Amino acid sequence: MPSSHVSSNFHLVFSTKERLPLIKTEWRERLHAYLGGIVKGMDAMPFAIGGVADHVHLLVSLKSKHRLDYFLRDLKADSSNWIHMELKNEFEWQKGYGAFSVSPSSLDGVKKYIVNQEKHHMKKTFQTEYVELLNLSEIEYDEKYLR
Repeated sequence: MPSSHVSSNFHLVFSTKERLPLIKTEWRERLHAYLGGIVKGMDAMPFAIGGVADHVHLLVSLKSKHRLDYFLRDLKADSSNWIHMELKNEFEWQKGYGAFSVSPSSLDGVKKYIVNQEKHHMKKTFQTEYVELLNLSEIEYDEKYLR
């Protein structure tokens, strides 16, 4: 076969350092838009971006040239730098992230989940939500690293 064909969709989740409520409502939409711009600038496709004061969710499609850990490193570094420069806010993302593969048939459901984060978090904490994602994906974890 002379060409490569890849379907590589990920639900990405990462939080602010120590899960502090650093993402202010006044500029949250600007951050989400900027994250989408970074994703596009790295030649990937953002399908949905959402979140609340202490974390973000992104649904993205990556190409075969992307290396997930580098992609997230650059996404977090560039967005953190933007917050410092543009908004003059003290800000830092927590180390680590969650990356969950998403089948094409599940993209619409995950998009809805991501864009409804504020409503979703009226009922559920980030910790509860994240543990559910880990369990649904059958990812082993040590609870001491989820604090």
